[in-house]
Amino acid sequence: MKPKIILAALLMSGSTQVWAAPAPVSEASASESSVEKRLSRLEQMMQTRNLLQADLQQQLDLLQDEVSQLRGVTEEHSYKLEKVLQRQRELYQEIENRVSAAYSQQQQPSYDDGYSTSSAATTSDSAANSAAPMSSNLSENEAYDKAVKLIMQDKRYDAAIPEFQAFLQTYPESVYVPNAHYWLGQLLTIKGDTSGAKGHFETVVNQYTDSNKRADAMLKLGTLEQQQGQLAKAKQLFNKVIAEYPNTTAAKLATERVSKL
Repeated sequence: MKPKIILAALLMSGSTQVWAAPAPVSEASASESSVEKRLSRLEQMMQTRNLLQADLQQQLDLLQDEVSQLRGVTEEHSYKLEKVLQRQRELYQEIENRVSAAYSQQQQPSYDDGYSTSSAATTSDSAANSAAPMSSNLSENEAYDKAVKLIMQDKRYDAAIPEFQAFLQTYPESVYVPNAHYWLGQLLTIKGDTSGAKGHFETVVNQYTDSNKRADAMLKLGTLEQQQGQLAKAKQLFNKVIAEYPNTTAAKLATERVSKL
C-alpha cells in the first residue's frame, strides 16, 4: 500500500506544478502586437479626420469668399435698380405734369369746364407738388409708361384707351390703377363718351380715397354733371371738393364753378 500512496503523492505534486506554470512568452507578444495595431489604426483614423477637417475648412473659406462676392454684386445691382426706378419716378412726374396741360388744351369748345391755359398751368403745378405713388415692378412701370407716352409724345388718344384698359386687366392691384381710371375718364371725355368717363371718375372718387387724383376726378365728375344739367349733383360735388381739399387748385376751380351755378 505504501508504494501506491507515494506514487499518488508524486502525481498530485506534478499536476500542481503544471497548473501553476506561467503563460508562454509567445502569447504575451501577440497581445502586445494587437494593442499596437489598434493604436496604429486609431492614429490613422485621427490623421484622416484631421485631413477631412482641413479640407472642409478650405471649402468653407471658398464658399464664404463666393458669398461675399455675390453679396457685393447684389448690392451693386440693387443700387443700379434704385437709380433706374428713381429716374423713372422723375420721368413719370414730368409726364403727369405735361399730360395735365395737354388734356386741358384738348377740351372741346362747347365743353366749358373752366380750364383755360392759365388754369391748365395751375393744374400742372399742383400735380408737380403731389407725390404720386411708384411701383418697384419694372414690367408694371413699363406698361404704364407705354400708355402715357401714347398721350404725351404720340398724341394718339384713341390708341391710349385700349392700352390703359389692358393695363387695368393685367395689373388690377397696381398703385397706378386710380391714375389709369382717371386718364381713361379724361380720354373718354375728349372722345365724347360722357357715360364711360363718369364711370371711371366715379371709380377714383369712391374706391381710391387716398389717390392724388381723387380731387381732380371729383371736379371732373361735377363738371360732367353740370354739362348734363344735373346742377344739384354738380354743386354737391364741387362743395365736396372745396370741403375735402381746401387750398388746392381743384378747390379753387370748384369755387369758381359753384359761383356760376
